[in-house]
Amino acid sequence: MLPIGTEELIDRALAEDVGNGDHTTLSTIPEAENGSARLLVKQPGILAGVELAQAIAARFDERLSLRPYLIDGAAVTAGDIAFHLIGPKRSLLTVERVLLNFMQRLSGIATLTRQYVDAVAGTGCTILDTRKTTPTLRALEKWAVRIGGGASHRHGLYDMILIKDNHVDFSGGIPQAIDAAHAYMQESGLDLKIEIEVRDLAELELVLRHDKVHRVMLDNFAPIMLRKAVELIGERFETEASGGITLATVRSYAETGVQFISVGALTHSAPSLDLSLKAS
Repeated sequence: MLPIGTEELIDRALAEDVGNGDHTTLSTIPEAENGSARLLVKQPGILAGVELAQAIAARFDERLSLRPYLIDGAAVTAGDIAFHLIGPKRSLLTVERVLLNFMQRLSGIATLTRQYVDAVAGTGCTILDTRKTTPTLRALEKWAVRIGGGASHRHGLYDMILIKDNHVDFSGGIPQAIDAAHAYMQESGLDLKIEIEVRDLAELELVLRHDKVHRVMLDNFAPIMLRKAVELIGERFETEASGGITLATVRSYAETGVQFISVGALTHSAPSLDLSLKAS
């Protein structure tokens, strides 16, 4: 299911690209002609955005019909055809770039996510996204992470309390920050999970003594120190590793027993998947 707000995003994307008209198409293509185009995959990866493409086509012109052959989450290779789009030639040409921009971006995210998920297979560790997303595209980018087999961390600043290093430093320390968060929730009538970031074992010890959190984010821990931290925490809190973890190193982190690994690169550094909409 597409994220809430997708229709509004589609409208903005179409308005940005089409403006007062696709004058190239309007001037060269007769109004009454129908045709079809195929979505051609040009490199291996994970497909994401078929459902969105259908929504874009229907939003622009209800006469456009999408005939899918592959679904979101499918592993694809060069030469695969994901779908045919059938309808007025003018509409096919006008929606082409908006449709491709979304699908290439989201398929790239899903592809990179699947690579991380495959790298930690069998360890029991879950790959998480972050808030390092393109402004206004967060819901779709996190949707693509889920299509790729990852899971979503908090969506924004409002659905979890995540006490990071700057919060700790500005509030005077770990105990002060945790206590302030609990007081705030009590005063505000909120019931949110609390996660706190720690930078070393000394800060972890403060959290273990103070308690009152749900998850500990172990930031920039080397695998050997991460394993020790996970052993110290035991089953008291959920554990999450973050900070500079790459495809080359992610398995060594997952094998420490940490439950979650958050990877900003899933959404801020994923290369787009090469896709093309070709007349057929």
